[in-house]
Amino acid sequence: MKTEGKWFRSSPGSAIQLLAAVLLALALNVSFAGSHRVRGHVTKRGTYVQPHRQTNPDGTKLNNWSTKGNVNPNIGKLGTKEP
Repeated sequence: MKTEGKWFRSSPGSAIQLLAAVLLALALNVSFAGSHRVRGHVTKRGTYVQPHRQTNPDGTKLNNWSTKGNVNPNIGKLGTKEP
């Protein structure tokens, strides 16, 4: 029984699926490049805030996801706040 090259043979469909998975992983990595994870916590007023992602601080509000003209890449919500 010959098994040489077995790992390199694939159907065109599986190659497309692999390419799609790689592109999705790259897209997710890029969308999180300027952000960080915030753990769930309770505020001073006793309100629970669920875990979420937040843009990294950089001294400007123009690139925040909540600013008008921007879109939150995690949930697709449009920004509503004036810069």
